[in-house]
Amino acid sequence: MNGRCLCGSVEFRVRELLPHFYQCHCSLCRKISGSASDTATFLNREHFTWVKGEDVVRSYKTETGYRHDFCNQCGCTVPHLMENGTQYWVPAGLLDDAGDSQVAVHLFVGSRASWDTIGGSGTQFEEMPAMETLNNTLQRTNR
Repeated sequence: MNGRCLCGSVEFRVRELLPHFYQCHCSLCRKISGSASDTATFLNREHFTWVKGEDVVRSYKTETGYRHDFCNQCGCTVPHLMENGTQYWVPAGLLDDAGDSQVAVHLFVGSRASWDTIGGSGTQFEEMPAMETLNNTLQRTNR
């Protein structure tokens, strides 16, 4: 399964069955996505490969540690290696085909926008759960 940014300068490959997605409804993700939430998943490092464009990726990090990586050509949000060094954060919208992955988790529903109506049957967390809990909930064996 492949993914790419808007202009195609950044491309990557996923070499495993894609976990389900989460949607984060926090104010930072709303600002980055320009919508009600940001949709993404986590991949183990060994299942992610840069095809091209890693050299055009730039990063912005807030004082609180929130990180946003983007293509310096088109500004599109792109994957990044997480602080744990073992997983990549992968935005769902970049994938050419997400197979049968679905939104399984909603994060920070306690701070969602007043106009945001959460649909579907995904597990909802008022804030951010422990990373182990989130990773387990995204795995296909739990759905």
